Amino acid sequence: MSQGAALFDIDGTLVDSNYLHVDAWQRAFHKVGHPVDAWHIHRGIGMGSSQLLATLLGDAVDKLGDEVKELHSEFYRKSSKLLRPFEHARDLVNTVASRGAKVVFATSAAPDELDRLRKTLDVEESVAEITSSQDVDAAKPEPEIVEVALQRAGVSADRAVFVGDAVWDVIAARRAGVPTIGLLSGGISAAELTEAGAIAVYDDAAALLHELDGSPLASLWRPEAAR
Repeated sequence: MSQGAALFDIDGTLVDSNYLHVDAWQRAFHKVGHPVDAWHIHRGIGMGSSQLLATLLGDAVDKLGDEVKELHSEFYRKSSKLLRPFEHARDLVNTVASRGAKVVFATSAAPDELDRLRKTLDVEESVAEITSSQDVDAAKPEPEIVEVALQRAGVSADRAVFVGDAVWDVIAARRAGVPTIGLLSGGISAAELTEAGAIAVYDDAAALLHELDGSPLASLWRPEAAR
């Protein structure tokens, strides 16, 4: 059987960054005079920024969208010293790679944000391929980023498993034909992840690592493992 690929989201999945994004977006919306409740922002984390802005700004997106996006980048950059990997996130990535699966970071993060995330994780030797926002026209929940990840890994959808924390991850992967493991570390409930189509849900990277050989990821290196 061909080598399988583990496709990992990063924000909220491997790195504790979601609530830094919420804070940066909230500050940006406030700065332009269009305040948005934090819980609304959190619901959009994991979408591409264009989709998030269209959802939260509505008719004002053409007027304010670009300014809000620039301000978010500025505020997020200033808080980036608070970025850190979730417990055992590095161990999870390194172990999956050591078992023989290709590890792909399937993120639509902007290049500057991706650079900070990669430095925070520091697992470059275990990562076979990486995607970013520059690789697609439409970010999650559209399936393009997952499809690009599959192409770069050289695997079909039935030889891949996606690991993410947002409903948008699950929807994007499902549209590409890839099953998803959901993690609660991004702040979305198990019920919502499961309703969106996640085939298994774990608390965080550490919990998934602890149950790794009984998880859907094991099908990537053990053909007899159920998925």
